[in-house]
Amino acid sequence: MEAVTVEAVTKRFGRITAVEGISFAIRRGEVLGLIGENGAGKTTTMRMMAAILQPTEGEIRINGYSVRQDAMAVRRQIGILFGGDVGLYERLTARENIAFFGRLYGLEPKRLAERIAFLAELLGMEAFLDRRVGPFSRGMQQKVAIARTLVHDPDVILLDEPTTGLDVSAAAVFRQLITALRQAGKTILFSSHNMGEIEKLCDRLAIMHKGRLLFVGTLAELRHYAGLHDLDDLFVKMVSGGERLG
Repeated sequence: MEAVTVEAVTKRFGRITAVEGISFAIRRGEVLGLIGENGAGKTTTMRMMAAILQPTEGEIRINGYSVRQDAMAVRRQIGILFGGDVGLYERLTARENIAFFGRLYGLEPKRLAERIAFLAELLGMEAFLDRRVGPFSRGMQQKVAIARTLVHDPDVILLDEPTTGLDVSAAAVFRQLITALRQAGKTILFSSHNMGEIEKLCDRLAIMHKGRLLFVGTLAELRHYAGLHDLDDLFVKMVSGGERLG
């Protein structure tokens, strides 16, 4: 059963078309990797899925809820992390940052404390959980932002460049996290420029180029269609040709 459906979605900003007529679905418990060059439309697509932006045309449903008609219900279903500025409150501790967002989602104090403890252990944050985040490294801040995204235990998780700023060991923790979330039945969409990450973690991948969706399917299917094995070479061939496969 599909947790996410994106049906013929277009997004225009004035005369500029950022996303053009894309359609795909994500099954429950599936990890879908979204790849594309900067400006391909990945973040715009994820913002529409999160009901932050409205599609100009088409429809998106998250667990059956329409982003057009049930935006608040959609937001309760998802956890979202965007790349770039992590948006933490620097004067608050890591625990306080996570707790603030947990309270916004209506978590009761006992449940909130349980979730923070669980995520701190899962992400290896115990050593700095009660320190102010201002002096944190980028990788430490990213861990707090990921915990904040997951504090309310969402069914659908949208991660935009989630390993930005993470060192090798922290990136390994992230990969373990994705595996644990998949085992828990979560539905995950994450964008990445790291082809190795996509290959290791994703059940399927979607390739975007200049606002259009060029391919959705498994890596084996992509290799079959394109006639290449190396994922970097596959990506270059796809975007240089600009034609949809499959």
